[in-house]
Amino acid sequence: MYTFKKSLGQHFLKDEGICKQIIASLQENTFQNLVEVGPGGGALTKYIIKIPDINFKAVELDEEKVVYLLKTFPQLAGKIIMDDILDISQPFQEKFTLIGNFPYNISSQILFKVLDWEPNVETVIGMFQKEVARRIVSPPNSKEYGILSVLIQAFFTVEYLFDVNEESFNPPPKVKSGVIRLINNQNPYQITQKRKFFNLVKTAFGQRRKQLRNPLKGMFDTETLQDPIFTKRAENLTVADYVDLMKKMK
Repeated sequence: MYTFKKSLGQHFLKDEGICKQIIASLQENTFQNLVEVGPGGGALTKYIIKIPDINFKAVELDEEKVVYLLKTFPQLAGKIIMDDILDISQPFQEKFTLIGNFPYNISSQILFKVLDWEPNVETVIGMFQKEVARRIVSPPNSKEYGILSVLIQAFFTVEYLFDVNEESFNPPPKVKSGVIRLINNQNPYQITQKRKFFNLVKTAFGQRRKQLRNPLKGMFDTETLQDPIFTKRAENLTVADYVDLMKKMK
């Protein structure tokens, strides 16, 4: 069979009910091109390959799992990219959907990759550590609301779908998990300078306990800093607030 590599954050789904729930959630939205991140032992893959008339690619870093997948599912020949999801080029030049039981040690980095590819990413169905999943979907004025919340919600409609218990995996992780869905909402805030926006949000949350005037003072002129919004903390601002602030930066 195969081994589990702790260094790669491998916790493979074994609960067929959860697998079917994830696939059902995936199929609620139409798609032509699909990328699975970290197929591992093929818990989701075995259902994905039964979906008719789609173009499918799987990204798997672990050579042992690639060998196992190709042996178990010969129809995956030519469809597996053996590489790190964080290092690859965009897997489809057309619009595509992303699905995966994401390795928890790089799940946030995967989301930043999604943001890089955002114009072409239609939907994401992902398994995350529950704490991270809750953070992504958190609204303003909550302690979970942070950098990922703002950046993802600026470009995607977010939805927490369901919890997944530790016993659903082999080996069981030490944390609970959650499945979320991101649906591209076509850049409603018309953000054209992503790096500038990202830098603003990251800087604001760099000192989240302090009034925004402190971490952001180098980004705005003295007059702008008199605006009452700078007496708030990073977690109090909506996505729209951050977009408005970006327009006033030096």
